[in-house]
Amino acid sequence: MQFGIFSVSDVTTDPTTGHTPDDTERVRNMLTIARHADEAGLDVFATGEHHNPPFVASSPTTMLGYLAGVTKHITLSTATTLITTNDPVRLAEEYAMLQVISDGRMDLMMGRGNTGPVYPWFGKDIREGIPLAIENYALLRRLWTEDVVDWEGKFRTPLQGFTSTPRPLDGVPPFVWHGSIRSPEIAEQAAFYGDGFLHNNIFWPMHHTRQMVRFYRQRFEHYGHGRADQAIVGLGGQAFMRKRSQDAWNEFRPYFDNAPVYGHGPSMEDFTQQTPLTVGSPQQVIDRYASFVEEVGYYQRQLFLVDHAGLPLKTVLEQIDLLAGEVVPELRRIAEAKRPADDVPANPPSHAERVAAAAAAGEAGATHVGDTADPYTGTVAEGTQQPASQHTQQEARA
Repeated sequence: MQFGIFSVSDVTTDPTTGHTPDDTERVRNMLTIARHADEAGLDVFATGEHHNPPFVASSPTTMLGYLAGVTKHITLSTATTLITTNDPVRLAEEYAMLQVISDGRMDLMMGRGNTGPVYPWFGKDIREGIPLAIENYALLRRLWTEDVVDWEGKFRTPLQGFTSTPRPLDGVPPFVWHGSIRSPEIAEQAAFYGDGFLHNNIFWPMHHTRQMVRFYRQRFEHYGHGRADQAIVGLGGQAFMRKRSQDAWNEFRPYFDNAPVYGHGPSMEDFTQQTPLTVGSPQQVIDRYASFVEEVGYYQRQLFLVDHAGLPLKTVLEQIDLLAGEVVPELRRIAEAKRPADDVPANPPSHAERVAAAAAAGEAGATHVGDTADPYTGTVAEGTQQPASQHTQQEARA
């Protein structure tokens, strides 16, 4: 199992000192955090995408492209790439470029974000969120897997004889996750294509997460990509640790109470009971997160939010050291012991593994790699099963 951190890139006043970083300081701190995570031995650094204060991560590929040159081992990813409001042509170009620059040491997660006004800022209608996600991703896949694309859809101008450049590294597109907290249509989309599904459940109880992951697994198997337990799943999480549990509670409480995403809402006691937020000792984090395999089955990626709510850089780096030094080795050992079979993937597929699989199938470097159908409105390739009915999607909400 992979373990890493993700950032929502919030600029928040430290409630204990009154210091508010400016945008430049916050961006540079994120770069330091990512480099430290790489040096500490974590597997993944992921950044969100936002286009409004108090968040600064407006250009994920710029940040990750820089990090590709100054890190050695860590996988660089996104916690959200806005598939709804970004032009899929630009996404195809920018993330293929990042794939080339990083030598395949990257992947990305498609999402719709959590800021409603972003839709009109980019000329889109929030009421079309799901159709935008479906159509834009179908086009993105074609741009990556076909050398020359003729295309016409609802939400952008047609393409005639268009070639996206650079072409994907070794003829194999980046691995894609689809992130959603509450929309079964997105879990369905991930399953249809055989992509990964990440439930960033930092605000949700485990019974909801379990329901969404189960639905994705069932649909992954339905579309013939493998057994349900072979589907590629990721979870979000949050933790704040000190050697002594009470020290962690005392130190983190003012940050929790003033956090832009949940401050002035539920108490920290209630929130830690109802969501994956774990405040305490490293052993308490180990105990809590080791239980998630029983809830959702073996999964391949666990990300932690550690750099939010105004926490000072020094504290964030200490959290990374505790995570990498004490928590992750034990969680990795426990998770591997719970992996149900050797043919259940231990990790998400690496670029090298995807290239080898494509070569074995005679696809690496070819014009077409994988499905190119739209799971709701497009043409389904011959021999491909039809997507879920609306009735099936409604069942997932029940």
